[in-house]
Amino acid sequence: MRETIEMKKNLVNVEDMVYPGRIIIIGKSPANDDVVMYAITGRSPSSQARMLLVDEVEKKIFVKPTDEQTLKTGNPDLLVYPAVICGSGIAVSNGKQTEDVFNCLVADKDPLQVQIDSLENWEYEPDDPNFTPRISGCITSGAALSILKRAEDGSVIRNYFKIPMIAGKGKLISTYAGVNQNPLPSFAGEPQDVKIPWTSAEEAATAFYDSLGPAAGEPDFRVTAAVVYSDPSGKLTMKVKNRNT
Repeated sequence: MRETIEMKKNLVNVEDMVYPGRIIIIGKSPANDDVVMYAITGRSPSSQARMLLVDEVEKKIFVKPTDEQTLKTGNPDLLVYPAVICGSGIAVSNGKQTEDVFNCLVADKDPLQVQIDSLENWEYEPDDPNFTPRISGCITSGAALSILKRAEDGSVIRNYFKIPMIAGKGKLISTYAGVNQNPLPSFAGEPQDVKIPWTSAEEAATAFYDSLGPAAGEPDFRVTAAVVYSDPSGKLTMKVKNRNT
């Protein structure tokens, strides 16, 4: 019981969201590891017919369908993608733009500039009426998050945020504001504060997934959660927790 209460304190912003869509958290562990956390929630059968898998050789975490036929009832081009790619830095996003973010990673390049350059030709997703924002993040010599979302006139609003990397702390951004309604309102404002007290990626992945659980009597929108820890020497640990395994 105490562990559950403490988890809620750490991820209170996640706990408060009924339906956040996709979530990115970037920050530092207590031991000063770089941390990237990514989660998928879904309402439709096609959104839920997915899982995250780790490719240790390619240093990637990618979305894989659990049911090809169910997946085809949605738009596979928006549902299947590399979520996290690691190498000379870490790139993360809720779509195929992850590859473009990763390809812009250079060790000393400003992380905000990485986001701006890599997302120049991207915009929000064409899934009327929600027009899901594209959220992305990266870690190089620093860290940044971004969100590309639809304005009322159909143009693209591009917001970029530099993320302070402080041991035991992180920042969160999500595709939606967290309420379950139609159409879904996009995330607004600055990235939100979270605590990152976990000493391992496995611990963090379990806590992250559990924090997405529904209130009593409400539907469970959880699909999957993934966490990457990169220690100061560059050693990677990648863990996922899937609903459908």
